[in-house]
Amino acid sequence: MNRFILASLFAVAAAASISAYADDITVETQPFVSTSSRSEARSELAQFKQAGQNPWAQNYNQLSSFRSSKTRAQVTAEYLRSRDEVARQTAEDSGSAVIVPATRAIAASVVAGRPVSQ
Repeated sequence: MNRFILASLFAVAAAASISAYADDITVETQPFVSTSSRSEARSELAQFKQAGQNPWAQNYNQLSSFRSSKTRAQVTAEYLRSRDEVARQTAEDSGSAVIVPATRAIAASVVAGRPVSQ
């Protein structure tokens, strides 16, 4: 029981020591200033309607006009080539097994900031 009371007192003391700042997030203190006029916005909307695509619409499909420059076979081959390297870089050791040998080669040729040969 004493532990419960002590823990409760500690929790109350911790809560009382925290400063709370209340702010109404629904009230914007700085008014919105548009960078374009109403007529410019309406002409943009007319252009989008004429083109048939509005990037602010709920059903806008960004990939509708996308055309790939690679074939499926090229993408598959690229993935297979990079798969082992990605697996090494994202392994359990976070890629240390790949990074450490490369840094040792650099560190072996430099002592206290000067090349070993000098």
